[in-house]
Amino acid sequence: MENPINLNENIDSEIKNHAKLDEKNNYPLKPTPAFIGASWAALFIGVIGYCIGLWNATMELNEKGYYFTILLFGLFAVVSVQKSVRDKAENLPVTDMYYGISWFATIASISLLIIGLWNAELLLSEKGFYAMSFVLSLFASIAVQKNTRDSKLIETK
Repeated sequence: MENPINLNENIDSEIKNHAKLDEKNNYPLKPTPAFIGASWAALFIGVIGYCIGLWNATMELNEKGYYFTILLFGLFAVVSVQKSVRDKAENLPVTDMYYGISWFATIASISLLIIGLWNAELLLSEKGFYAMSFVLSLFASIAVQKNTRDSKLIETK
């Protein structure tokens, strides 16, 4: 029978070899609470700022709807890209069709915003505000989705 102390050492070394735990018994992929909070804060700031800008804008209602729809479309598209890229990295099955459509949707949402802002009769500062809050929202939604996925992955292990 193997010595229990050696058995525990073998288990500990196996865990460390599989990169599940570091020296402080932390999961290296686990997002910190500060990063989770910062990601959610950035998402809320971007989306709420964009929506407040639309609410206060002096543009037609259909134009406001166009910009709001682009925001929702963009948020969905980048989360879809992040998920499909991550699935591929983890050797989970992702069809080429879905992968391609998610990238197309992301590029289309960004292009539609650029075209809309280029042709809009807005001040440059307003155009810049919408562009920056849109980009902030997209980036933050990717970070939130990544944090959520990493947290769920660690919970299941």
